[in-house]
Amino acid sequence: MISVLTPAAEPILGRMSLKDVTIATVGTGVMAESMLSGLLESGQITPDRTVASHPRPDRRDQLTRALGIRTVESNTEAVVGADIIVLGIKPQMLKSVGRELAAVLRPEQLVISILAGPTSTALANALRHRAIVRSMPNTPAQLRRGMTVWYATPEVTATQREATATLLGALGHQIAVEDEKFVAMATAVSGTGPAYVFLVMEALIDAAVHLGFPRHIAHDLVIETLEGSTAFAKATEMHPAQLRNQVTSPGGTTAAALHELESGRLRTVLSQAVWAAYRRTEELGHQIEADTAAMAVPESTPGKARHG
Repeated sequence: MISVLTPAAEPILGRMSLKDVTIATVGTGVMAESMLSGLLESGQITPDRTVASHPRPDRRDQLTRALGIRTVESNTEAVVGADIIVLGIKPQMLKSVGRELAAVLRPEQLVISILAGPTSTALANALRHRAIVRSMPNTPAQLRRGMTVWYATPEVTATQREATATLLGALGHQIAVEDEKFVAMATAVSGTGPAYVFLVMEALIDAAVHLGFPRHIAHDLVIETLEGSTAFAKATEMHPAQLRNQVTSPGGTTAAALHELESGRLRTVLSQAVWAAYRRTEELGHQIEADTAAMAVPESTPGKARHG
């Protein structure tokens, strides 16, 4: 795992074991389930100190059968005794769920958001809570091969940061950043990135079918080529341009193919796609901040606001 932490936020090893921590997930979807599954299988958390909330009985039954954890319908019941709360609801539910949780959250509890869009300010507004981690995992996290970038507010302690690194590490690789804008950028690169890869994958498969391959063979050719190329790049740690040059002979087939890709402005289109995703992430973040502004704790109020 990779961490980028300031000296003040360096992990304090041995101070806290996750086995002594109660973890609650709110709106336990696929990503939150993947996190819990990885932590449970590795023995870093125990079922008796894990609780998940979900509105549907069938989903609660599924989670209990799969993970052996306690499940509840009530979000407030799930979080009231938890040390760490993983927020995995739909972003549009933040205001309504925020009102519920704000009534019971304690200042010393840590909230880790895996929502795409809401900023730490929007989360603090809705939850009336300060100790927040905003994270951006991606789809491969379901196989524990994901990439998660996360930002912690100043109120998150060094011990809580270490716990966050462990929790998010259950999804694959994790990187902590000290500037929240990098989470929005990661949304456009690694968060949305699998969709770019899937589109390229689909296009290559269709091209292979057009050449004359049966679709199932085309599928395997492309999947194995992409996976092998990624593994090779990771193993060699060479720059992609160096790797590309290794397989590009002067006047050869690869050179002819790359000429067409460059003529089609592949690099420019990919860059424009990433920028479009980033702009949309920022727009959604600002919109949710504005929607939750009226719920904020007054800046002059120390610690946590009194409810009611």
